[in-house]
Amino acid sequence: MLSLLRESREDELWQLCCGFLDLNIQQFMDIQNRLLREQLQLLARSRLGRRLFGASVPVTVEEFRSSVPFTTYADYCPELLERREDTLPVKPLLWQHTSGRTGEYAYKWVPITAEASRRVARTLLAVAILSACRERSHITRLSESPRMVYAVAPRPYTSGTMVYLLNEAFPLRCMPPLAQAEAMAFEDRIRDGFRMALREGLDGFGGLTLALVAVGEQMLARTKTVSLTALLSQPAALARLAGGRLKSIIAGRPFLPQDVWPIKGIVGGGTDSAVLRERVKTLWGRYPLDTYSCTEGFLIATQTWDFQGMTFIPDLNYIEFIPEDESARSLADRTYSPRSVTLDGVKAGSVYEMVLTNFHGGPLTRYRLGDMVRILSLGNDNLKITVPQMTFERRADDLIDLAGFVRLTEKTIWQSIENDGIPYEDWTARKAIGTTTRLELFLELKKGAATSIPELEDRLYTEMMRLDERVNAASIYHTLVAMVGGTPLKVTLLPAGAFAAYTRRQRERGADLAHLKPPHINPSSETLTSLLNGTAVVRT
Repeated sequence: MLSLLRESREDELWQLCCGFLDLNIQQFMDIQNRLLREQLQLLARSRLGRRLFGASVPVTVEEFRSSVPFTTYADYCPELLERREDTLPVKPLLWQHTSGRTGEYAYKWVPITAEASRRVARTLLAVAILSACRERSHITRLSESPRMVYAVAPRPYTSGTMVYLLNEAFPLRCMPPLAQAEAMAFEDRIRDGFRMALREGLDGFGGLTLALVAVGEQMLARTKTVSLTALLSQPAALARLAGGRLKSIIAGRPFLPQDVWPIKGIVGGGTDSAVLRERVKTLWGRYPLDTYSCTEGFLIATQTWDFQGMTFIPDLNYIEFIPEDESARSLADRTYSPRSVTLDGVKAGSVYEMVLTNFHGGPLTRYRLGDMVRILSLGNDNLKITVPQMTFERRADDLIDLAGFVRLTEKTIWQSIENDGIPYEDWTARKAIGTTTRLELFLELKKGAATSIPELEDRLYTEMMRLDERVNAASIYHTLVAMVGGTPLKVTLLPAGAFAAYTRRQRERGADLAHLKPPHINPSSETLTSLLNGTAVVRT
């Protein structure tokens, strides 16, 4: 891939990495079905595969979908937990993990084969190209050894594993250097990476969108306090900082990171991406390219240069979709086996639970991710993409159901808070105990921010209802709330520093990286007690 860039063979590089954007739905499904048949042969030769298949080993795609049951991570224990490579379809190149389930297992370990890693690296380069390009086949902004601050969780976490795989195929200039960064605490990596970027420049950035905002605001705060005279011994840093300050003065706005670094591309991801994209654009000067990825399935879909819906990737996983009503029924009745459709059977506007089968010798088979995605359209006419476009909707169980008429997701609540414009640190929400109609929102404001809670409750409730797509159901809910009386939304202000203190306590207890922050949706009573820390907040 690097040789194609060096030899100015941009069209070939684009076709190699981004050619999947030219597929029609039949071509997409042909790739899916061919790779699934190859995967079935690998699974049939492994102990794990034979255990999953039972007495009947499927040969065709139809047999596979009709006879092989859906699975969860528990179906791969203890093999994956104990990393028993002799049971797998193909010996892995390496292992990665994500967080597990409290009280069951600390991590969910998932292997990556050599062939899968090669294709993941190619797709990661495609994502980098798409984050920087302006149109189809435009990759002139991609540079050799691009400079990036290492702002992801290190290996064996998935984000760190992906950086490692991309670096192996297309060398990066990580700041701090990769081997050093993986051994450092997150705060130290950001601090040292920022110092290096000030001297050496910065081409791109990647990580969870929330992290991009936090890092951008940290950098903003630090650049404001850097003395220009203190940088006399570092002429490159001095020139970059002075030039940035001049840019902001000419533009007549506050000094921002985008003034210091003309970023070529930003890659984001996570539930927060759609909510925080405008803040990323303000700080960094570019929208983050949203991707849908996970430990179990690597890269599943990515946005393109219009930063709208995401296009599915055909050659890493066989993709199935459980319709929302079928998913809900199976969650309520664990004995029920829901029906599924493939990408050529989805409907625009519908929500589905994702199901993956790894290709290239991976172990996960008809694996229920627990993620709900929305199919936005059956293609992107403006970009001439003719396969369905998606966006991440929510976790299957991350839903607050109010009286059966209003179903609030993390994205809806978060977007309402963002739209209100009140300065906040973080939040968490749940349905009030003992009632079916009231939402409780626990909110920590930024230092110095103040508000009238009744007015805030009014504004946020109005905005949440505006964002709820089920207008008729919401109107019934309004009537029900009026009948039973009381406030449909109760906001409790948390003490200053509540989330930071929670994270500190979790770190001191040795909690896994993914459990350092409380969930936004349906926190436990123990978590809320920890956040409140025994301090009563007076409602004004």
